[in-house]
Amino acid sequence: MISSYTDLIQVVETQAEPQRLLFVFCRAELPEDASAAEKASFEKGEGGALTPVVCVDKAPEEVADFQSLVAESRQTGQPWDMVFVAAMSGRGGIAPSSDEAQQPLTMMVESIRLGHLGNYLPLGQDGHAISLN
Repeated sequence: MISSYTDLIQVVETQAEPQRLLFVFCRAELPEDASAAEKASFEKGEGGALTPVVCVDKAPEEVADFQSLVAESRQTGQPWDMVFVAAMSGRGGIAPSSDEAQQPLTMMVESIRLGHLGNYLPLGQDGHAISLN
């Protein structure tokens, strides 16, 4: 079971084919017409909607530790609350290129916007998996 970014990198390194990692950084937000109950829940860290703010693909060796990924994300100036991660498998010993990752990354962003989160690993700002209800 993968419970942290470190676990993810360890699993990626054991795969038969080289991998490319896809990241979608999201901010938790409340709609403007949120009820008082929704606002109270949100203040407790529950509810709200996830809005993708930054997406990127990387070779695992480019982001071997979570701190380097976080540092790079901060350079965008976009605050975020969680990041969703997915991996793409290469073929014939060749990792997917950044160009090959663009369509799956776009589909991942759209899937997250629609609330379809089951295929992705959600991580908090500390690099540990988050349980989404």
